Amino acid sequence: MSALVGGPVDGYPVGMPRTSAREVDLSKIWLFAPCSAKDLRTVRQALDEVTAEAGEVLCEEGSAGHEFFIIVSGTAAVRRKGRKAATLGPGSYFGELALLDRQPRSAAVVAETDMVLLVLEQRHFLGLLDTVPTLARKLLGAMAARLREADALAFH
Repeated sequence: MSALVGGPVDGYPVGMPRTSAREVDLSKIWLFAPCSAKDLRTVRQALDEVTAEAGEVLCEEGSAGHEFFIIVSGTAAVRRKGRKAATLGPGSYFGELALLDRQPRSAAVVAETDMVLLVLEQRHFLGLLDTVPTLARKLLGAMAARLREADALAFH
């Protein structure tokens, strides 16, 4: 399969089939680890599991973001202005900033290997932040850490 091009279909990039996320242990993903069993059931209901082949573009820099991704297996390259900025692996996530501020994506993310990802659409994401407070607090902490890292890089 070639790289994903064009717009999303039903909220997902072209070429990413939807399957069940039931077998994924969400408590092993650090973002969801502090959630109660009840909260994990709520999160699970909002997630879809998708697969991507190596080379597929998961999101494009500058495009509008409508989904949040969590990597279950495989690796992806984060690219800014065509240059590789980071490698993401299992447990990593991306796409939350575009969902929160509705600004264009700050980077492209491309699958380096075949991948399994959990995807949370924007409307479900915002609803979870309201209904699962531990998730909102954990996400805020992670975003603060990212801001501090960026600040340290900018001034050193």
